[in-house]
Amino acid sequence: MDEFDKKILSVIQDDASLTIAQVSEKVGLSTTPCWRRLQKLEREGYIDGRVTLLNQSKIGLELTVFVMIRTSQHNTAWLEKFNNVVDLFQEIVEVNRLAGEYDYLLKVITKNNSSYDAFYKKFIDLIELNDVTSCFSMEQIKRSTRLPLDTVSGGR
Repeated sequence: MDEFDKKILSVIQDDASLTIAQVSEKVGLSTTPCWRRLQKLEREGYIDGRVTLLNQSKIGLELTVFVMIRTSQHNTAWLEKFNNVVDLFQEIVEVNRLAGEYDYLLKVITKNNSSYDAFYKKFIDLIELNDVTSCFSMEQIKRSTRLPLDTVSGGR
C-alpha cells in the first residue's frame, strides 16, 4: 500500500458515498487510475465493505451496554457454541475475545433497561458462563469507524 492507496482509503473512510471523480479529485489522481486502485484495494481485502452509519438515538436505541464475560470453558466446542449464540442476537454489535481478567467483551445496543434485561435473560439461558458484568454507557465521548492510517507505513 503506497501513499495514494492510503489517501484513497482515508477519503472513503470519511464518506463512502463519494463518486470516483470526487475521490480522485481529493487524492490528486485522474479518475481511471484512482478507480483501478480502489478496485485493487477491494480485491486485496483492504476494504471490508461500505456502510451507512445510523443515528442510534434518533432510531430509539438509547442504551449501550458493555458486557464482560468470564468462562471456565476454554475448548473449541464451547467457543463454537458461543459464536453461534452471539450470532442469534442483533443487539450484540461487537464481540472481542480478550487477554486479561475477562475472556470476552460484548457491545450491546438496545432501547432501554427493560429491553436489555430481556436480552440478558435470553442470552444467559443459551450459553454457560461463569461471570457476567454489565457496564452501562452514560455518554459516548468519541465514536469513530476511522482506522488510523497515518500510523501505517507505506509499501507492502
